[in-house]
Amino acid sequence: MGYKIKWHQKFENLERAFLRLTEAIDRIKQNMQDNLLVAGFIQTYEFTLELAWKTLKDYLEEQGFIEIESPKKVLRTAFKEGFIKDCELWLKAVDDRNLTSHIYNEEIAKQVITDILEKYYFIIQDLYFILKENKNDE
Repeated sequence: MGYKIKWHQKFENLERAFLRLTEAIDRIKQNMQDNLLVAGFIQTYEFTLELAWKTLKDYLEEQGFIEIESPKKVLRTAFKEGFIKDCELWLKAVDDRNLTSHIYNEEIAKQVITDILEKYYFIIQDLYFILKENKNDE
């Protein structure tokens, strides 16, 4: 499968996940006390962030970049090439995603939710629109 087709398919999955995350944000703002809702929100974020960096990886490969297998290499390359603006924030988002997926701690969860609502959602949103524009320009 060619890189172009691969990243287009992955972008379609990212688009669905991003829209689901957007909807989940509206719900979590209404009820941050519901533990099941909190867990679902964090999982939606984890899934969306994972798709974001993997879609970006496939896009960069289509642009000719190779040997960028890890999220951190992908993000550093994307920053260098101007696809993302705040590499450190992206790296923190990935680290927080790893925290939430391996252990469940209520205080960590609350902080990550705050960071998702105030920071991480917006960097994913920026990337989503950049990739969407590039996809439409092809």
